[in-house]
Amino acid sequence: MTSPRTLPGQQSAAAPTGQLPAAVLWDMDGTLVDTEPYWIAAEAPLVEEHGGSWTHEDALQLVGLSLDASARILQAAGVRLSEDEIISTLSARVIAMCADKGVPFRPGALELLRDLRASGVKTGLVTMSYRHMALSILDLIEFEAFDVVVAGDDAKRPKPFPDPYLQAAEALGVDIADTVAIEDSPNGLRSAIASGAVALGVPNILPLDDLGADALWPTLADRSAADLGALHAERAAAKAAPAKEASA
Repeated sequence: MTSPRTLPGQQSAAAPTGQLPAAVLWDMDGTLVDTEPYWIAAEAPLVEEHGGSWTHEDALQLVGLSLDASARILQAAGVRLSEDEIISTLSARVIAMCADKGVPFRPGALELLRDLRASGVKTGLVTMSYRHMALSILDLIEFEAFDVVVAGDDAKRPKPFPDPYLQAAEALGVDIADTVAIEDSPNGLRSAIASGAVALGVPNILPLDDLGADALWPTLADRSAADLGALHAERAAAKAAPAKEASA
């Protein structure tokens, strides 16, 4: 990336701050970066090392789960390690693949992040990966992309509970209703919806239809802070309309 480092508080010409959400909260794996194939590639050898078998369908059930829950499923598949040992083994292998192959950022993700920062919108990373893993990914971004990180080892309860998103909003000092949360997995989307954020689904490996997202976008490519502002304003108006009708 060749763009200069942007600073919070800078304004873009895309939209005035008043038309933008107070914050945008991002999932990491599958939303910001396309590391889900790396996790899947790390799981099968681990199970096979312990005499078991692991199919692609088995792997799909872990997408969007907390690492603790994933570790328990891997134990049930025959991995004779503790939860912490499974998590540390998988994380190390994924980090090694990132170092070897590079981190594939999702289309449009960095550009949208850069525009949000230039527009003065607060940003939070809300991931079920552990903090050391998340920070190793963020180190590869050449500008200060996030104000707050809530990782899997920070969350009071994991996704699909709303806690991680609520914790991020609290740390940013914003009302969760004034945020947009971007997710790629069913469990992550359920967490975002339950939190009260405007929930935007951007499908990657698994479909997100009929889960109750406020919007589904096929990609973040060519999307801007203004687009997120328009989405937030539209959903806020839609949610306010029934309340006005009830009081009439």
